[in-house]
Amino acid sequence: MKKKLLFIFCFTLTTIGFSQTKSLEELSAAPNPFTSQTNISFSAKENSKITLTIKNILGKVVHKKEHNTKIGKNNILFSKNNLPKGIYIYSIRNTKKMISKRFVIK
Repeated sequence: MKKKLLFIFCFTLTTIGFSQTKSLEELSAAPNPFTSQTNISFSAKENSKITLTIKNILGKVVHKKEHNTKIGKNNILFSKNNLPKGIYIYSIRNTKKMISKRFVIK
């Protein structure tokens, strides 16, 4: 009986976890690698505020800025400014989800 209840409980939690709608999707940066600027694009299922964070390979935040999104495809033009060549992790976060990927400044 305990095993059956445990199975039902785990199954319910898994189903709830996978049925949640994704609020942010399809994160990409183009061109990648880039020399001066890149276009970060993503899709949003709702209007919201997101935070774009860029970290260096050691995890230090080198850029952080809030942006307003619209439903559908969104683009953020990112300029390297004084950042040196290297690999960086860029992430977008809203109240429901965070997505991270990497880009290279050459």
